[in-house]
Formats: sequence, structure tokens, C-alpha cells
Amino acid sequence: MHPAGLAAAAAGTPRLRKWPSKRRIPVSQPGMADPHQLFDDTSSAQSRGYGAQRAPGDLGYPAASATPQAAFLADPVSNMAMAYGSSLAAQGKELVDKNIDRFIPVTKLKYYFAVDTMYVGRKLGLLFFPYLHQDWEVQYQQDTPVAPRFDVNAPDLYIPAMAFITYVLVAGLALGTQDRFSPDLLGLQASSALAWLTLEVLAILLSLYLVTVNTDLTTIDLVAFLGYKYVGMIGGVLMGLLFGKIGYYLVLGWCCVSIFVFMIRTLRLKILAEAAAEGVPVREARNQLRMYLTMAVAAAQPLLMYWLTFHLVR
Repeated sequence: MHPAGLAAAAAGTPRLRKWPSKRRIPVSQPGMADPHQLFDDTSSAQSRGYGAQRAPGDLGYPAASATPQAAFLADPVSNMAMAYGSSLAAQGKELVDKNIDRFIPVTKLKYYFAVDTMYVGRKLGLLFFPYLHQDWEVQYQQDTPVAPRFDVNAPDLYIPAMAFITYVLVAGLALGTQDRFSPDLLGLQASSALAWLTLEVLAILLSLYLVTVNTDLTTIDLVAFLGYKYVGMIGGVLMGLLFGKIGYYLVLGWCCVSIFVFMIRTLRLKILAEAAAEGVPVREARNQLRMYLTMAVAAAQPLLMYWLTFHLVR
């Protein structure tokens, strides 16, 4: 075709214009989330309308500022059970506080643990060297014995308790050095020591009852005095581990004599002093029984010290 004809044909045909696509793009409005976002952003309390507090019961979300009455109405069973449990706990605590002294004399135990470092050092020196001590009287203040930290003659439970625990540990060490350690054997060692202590206390209480001794010597006092022998037992076993049987017998022998003198001078003030206050003659039969009882208790300490330690040293 002639170029002029092509130009005329092109002039007669209207040209098509490209118009932009009319696809609607959603516009995020103030109260709506981004349509391209897969999950709602709830991290901010003010973001995109989700920070507003929902009304109570709206989609299962309770109001943040719900009153106690509203919370109770929302779940009455659990709240009632919680209130009932709290009431029972308060009543039980009050009952225990009122009746605990019937089973465990807490107030008395506090007295026996009222010690300090100075008292412990002086008491240990008294147990090893009782020959140098002169005044064995327990001090009183308004008919009440002063706390142990103010009087070295007062019995305490701190040293016996710590000495018993240390004795069990030293026994385990001795068994370990001899390749004889086992938990069962260590438990047998501790239980046998406790059994002998219990038997001693019961025997002394029965003897005091049969001899009809009126004394202020309590059961806790007996446990304290009888528990002091563990200090000498520890010294004997340690010296046996370091120096063999010679060191064991030397130190244990010294500690046995010391505990014998200590018990004689301590118990005679508790048992024989009451007889003197009652005006009982020294050679009276009942007073003689009290003297024999004091001697027997003191003599039993060295025997038990040897019995509970001789197999630990080889």
C-alpha cells in the first residue's frame, strides 16, 4: 500500500489509550488493622483500636478493673474454696501456736541455746580441765537460772548437739580411712549413740524416782550433761587417726577422767544439795543411795565413751 494511504488509514482509525487499572486498594481506617498483617499486634495498649478495654463478657475477656464482687460472681466456687482454705490455715496456725508448748517446750529450748562464742570456749575448757574450776554453783536471777552465756556452769544443748553431729562425721571419716565406710554402718553408729543416750536418761529418771529425790534436775538437763561426753569422744578418735592407738588411749583416758570429775561436781549440787537442804544426815540410807547414784552416772560416761569409739581406731 502507498504510504499516503497508510497514513490516511491510520488517521481514520482512533488510537486506543491505556488507562490505569481500577483495582481498589483497601485503605486502612483508624479502627481497622492492616489487611496484609497475618496476626494482630496486641503488644501495645494503644495500637489500632486493640488497646481499648473490652467490655465484661466481650469474647471471654473480663474487665481489667473488675471489683471483688464481680470477680466472686465470675467464679464463686473457687473463690469460696480459697476463702475457706485461708480460714482453716489461720485457725490451724493459731491452734499450733497455743498448744506447741505441750509437745515441744520451745521456750525452754531457747534458754538452752542462748550461748555465744565466749561461753562455748569457756565450757570446752571446763570439760577438758575441770580440776582448775572452783565455783560450780549455778547463778540465779529472781528464782530463774541465768542464760548459759552468762554462766559457764549452766547446762546447754548447743555443745552436745554440735558434738553429736561432729562425732558422727568423725566416725564416718575413721571408717573411710579404713575402707569400711558404708551409709548403713554410719547410720548404725549414729542410732546406737542415740539409743545409749536415751537409755541413760530413762535409767536416771527411774533411779531418781525410786530414790525419791526432789531435785530441779530436768530431762533436758540430763540430756545436756550426758551429751558432753561426745566432746571427749571426738578428741580421742581424732588423736587415734593422727597418732594411732597410743594417741587414742592417751587422749581418751584424759577425757574420761575429766568427764568423771565434771559429772561428780555438777550432779552432786543437783542431787545431794537437795538432801542437805532437807536436813538429811550424810550417813542416812537414802542419802547414801543418792551418792551411789551420782557415782554410777559419772562412772558410766567413761565406759560409754570407750564402747562407742574403740572400734573406730585400728
